[in-house]
Amino acid sequence: MLKLTKKADYGLIALKYLAEHPETPALSAKDIADAYGIPAQLLAKILQLMTKKGLLRSHAGMNGGYALAREAREISAYEVILAIDGPFFITSCTKGAKSCELTPSCTIKEPLARVNDTIAGVLKSISIQDLAEHEQPGMPANGAAGLVSLRL
Repeated sequence: MLKLTKKADYGLIALKYLAEHPETPALSAKDIADAYGIPAQLLAKILQLMTKKGLLRSHAGMNGGYALAREAREISAYEVILAIDGPFFITSCTKGAKSCELTPSCTIKEPLARVNDTIAGVLKSISIQDLAEHEQPGMPANGAAGLVSLRL
């Protein structure tokens, strides 16, 4: 089963929360963690990582916290997942140029690579703004619900 890590889930949730509160210059990891019942210490590490990757800006001091580094519509779900978990592959044979011993007779490498590319494309097409404007749980308002059907 293809599944996001908890860290990636928390990262997406945090950026969505920041996008939903544009009137607040910066929100602390504790503010976000409390809103969703996420472990604050883990979320703080995720937010620090996303700051290093350029997705967030951190503000120190009494009213410090985190803010989006760019407009929410300019940050994709793919960028968040990539920043937290690194590149993802649905099978190890799609990683890099190194091939396995079955390469000469393999009939699934190319179809699985297309699946991987399609999933990446879907994630690249969903912005944090889409997540913040969702109508139903898990469904962006822009009709991205139709993106869950993948064609090879």
